[in-house]
Amino acid sequence: MADGSQDTRSIRRFEDARFLTGHGRYVDDIAEPAALHGYVLRSPHAHALIASLDVSPAVSMAGVHLVATADVLAADGLGHMPCLAAVKPLIVPPRPALAAGRVRHVGDPVCFVVADSAEVAREAAERIEVDYEPLPSVVDGRAALVEGAPSLWDEAPGNLVFHVQRGDHAAVAAAMKDAAHIVEVDVTNNRVIVVPLEPRAGIARYDAATDTMDLELTGQGLHGIRRQLAEFIFKVAPERIQLHAPDVGGGFGMKNFLYPEWILLLWAARRLKRPVRWLADRAEDFVTGAQGRDIDATARIALDATGRILALDVAMVANLGAYLSGNGPGASVVAASTAQGGVYDIPAIAVDVRGAVTNTVPVDAYRGAGKPEANYIVERAIEAAARVLVRDPADLRRQNLIASFPHKTAMGMAIDFGDFVANLDAAVARAPGFETRRAESRARGRLRGLGVACFLETSRGAPNEGAEVRFEPDGSVTIAVGTESNGQGHETSFAQIASRHLGLPIDVFRYVQADTRAVRSGAGHGGARSMHMGGAALVKAMEAALAKARRLAAHLLQASEHELDYDQGRFTVRGSDRAIDLATLAGSAEEAANLPEGMSPGLGEHVLNITDVFTFPSGCHVAEVEIDPETGAIDLLRYTAVDDYGRLINPMLTEGQVQGGLAQGIGQALVEHTVYDPHSGQLLSGSLMDYALPRATDLPYFDIQLIERPTDANPLGVKGSGQAGCIGAPQTVMAAVLDALRPAGVERLEMPATPARVWEALQGAKQGH
Repeated sequence: MADGSQDTRSIRRFEDARFLTGHGRYVDDIAEPAALHGYVLRSPHAHALIASLDVSPAVSMAGVHLVATADVLAADGLGHMPCLAAVKPLIVPPRPALAAGRVRHVGDPVCFVVADSAEVAREAAERIEVDYEPLPSVVDGRAALVEGAPSLWDEAPGNLVFHVQRGDHAAVAAAMKDAAHIVEVDVTNNRVIVVPLEPRAGIARYDAATDTMDLELTGQGLHGIRRQLAEFIFKVAPERIQLHAPDVGGGFGMKNFLYPEWILLLWAARRLKRPVRWLADRAEDFVTGAQGRDIDATARIALDATGRILALDVAMVANLGAYLSGNGPGASVVAASTAQGGVYDIPAIAVDVRGAVTNTVPVDAYRGAGKPEANYIVERAIEAAARVLVRDPADLRRQNLIASFPHKTAMGMAIDFGDFVANLDAAVARAPGFETRRAESRARGRLRGLGVACFLETSRGAPNEGAEVRFEPDGSVTIAVGTESNGQGHETSFAQIASRHLGLPIDVFRYVQADTRAVRSGAGHGGARSMHMGGAALVKAMEAALAKARRLAAHLLQASEHELDYDQGRFTVRGSDRAIDLATLAGSAEEAANLPEGMSPGLGEHVLNITDVFTFPSGCHVAEVEIDPETGAIDLLRYTAVDDYGRLINPMLTEGQVQGGLAQGIGQALVEHTVYDPHSGQLLSGSLMDYALPRATDLPYFDIQLIERPTDANPLGVKGSGQAGCIGAPQTVMAAVLDALRPAGVERLEMPATPARVWEALQGAKQGH
């Protein structure tokens, strides 16, 4: 456990009481007796023309109220789903909510059936007659860009939707020319299926009197989803659509985005003037929810004779799936660019990124969104360079770490402060005695390896964030924040911030989120931005409210503002017994007669925190593995993380975030394997029978040390922690695995390092290839 586990700031999460006692409120828990049920008929083919479509057998069934096709949606004027990634130039193929004329991945939505029950809707969908003419498919990003590959879109010749170059290519070329060593590595950041505990679900309602649509959904980033629905799909004012999310059982990025089902639900509710609900089953979510990663990269790293890194050249191919999801290209281009080079002082960096469409589920931001990919590339390259130079990997890293701050990276990021050398030294110091343990493993016929790797997170997510403080008549204080929790503990941590700042008991605060009716603005969750952006906005809103309260207190106490002291929710006139508390002030502020001239009623304040500043969480991790060469099975025995997330609001919650991220990063490195059949395009890992997630038995005790180095980038001094474990773990684990395998002659292995892959690599090394 981190030392902070005993910190008085480490209070337990308030929300856990209802979660653990079964009182959480999720979409599928919400009773809506009058609701109809929706079911989506999906393509069984990865790529096919829709030669004919006959919905009449479904329409004629008792209990069926509506059957929608792409033609019906188009006739009603619905627009196409946008891709808003800040990548230019970018080809965005059309994406209606239902496939029009052609399907492009298994699970592509074809028809939407609404009936009295989910069972009737499913049966009706099964009666729809669709004549498909199968087409050749391609599921690999690099293969899709090869001349002659099956073409997905006329709008995207050669399946290429963008080709972006960033950095200084001339400087990199010059450095490569003068380098004493150039080391090249090919690495794959494997595709992962995002598996939150709660699948996607929604309930749509329509109010004919106000002509407004309402959607309760398992979502993140609700204001952004509403904006897309209003502007691109229904072409109405945003106020005509309201979105709200109850408790959300995990998201990891995939619930940030607009999905066809949200459109279909709202459209059907408006058309039928009845509530309509839909719940994805697990298999359905596997072929419809946005997937993550899937980037192939070739990296060349140039070093001088002493081991100093001179340049990094990265060429990437991002497999984006059949359609461009809302921010699909952003992870591989925009987000990854901010973290290229990691924690290392690299004078010149050049990046070349190509985006390919394939007959697979669309890809979008997954925990870390580009930062894991960038860090994995540079860490694998440095690890390879250490082997070529016959250097200790930790020493080569130490030699090249950024050591002077502030520092501007070759990609233009201004890192304000950190201590990357101290992170590495502390992590290595917490894992002594490895060679003794390696010898003991060798005596038992096992292979033991040690991996050391670093990471740099560039946390911000979307710029700007809003927060509001409202003083309620019952004495409670509502804090409404535009960021959104799906398991992180915001109800607790934001209340902690408010309690400390206003000096009021923590139980007076009521946290509100994920509701466009109750929260004025917000960019939601993603990019480890909640404390940095939302917490800072809340502090500014409280400061504005306190300034207003001070003015009113001075007026009511017949004193100047400068004579007032504020402590524990109470203003006092210095040197007297005159005082007034915040709750009384809030009540008085509602009456215009009590106010000084020019002051508007109410103490509450809404603040939009306008900022695009990044924070830079960092750390160094050490992993130790043991491998059984007879089976290829890997035991992850030890894992140490020394991380800097700035000032901690609740160290225990922070550690929980790190543990969750580590589990996902370790899962990607060792067990999670998304497999599409290269010929048919079928998703072979389409259920939890075929797709492995890390279990408790796969994970060791985590030795986590949190070092607080506050940043000046925000009033709280915080740095994002939600993604960091996922960013640091893959390269650390793979370094340990390769260190264990290298004495047996294995030099190359890609994620996931499953027992089968490890065994095959060992057999290949025995046979000399």
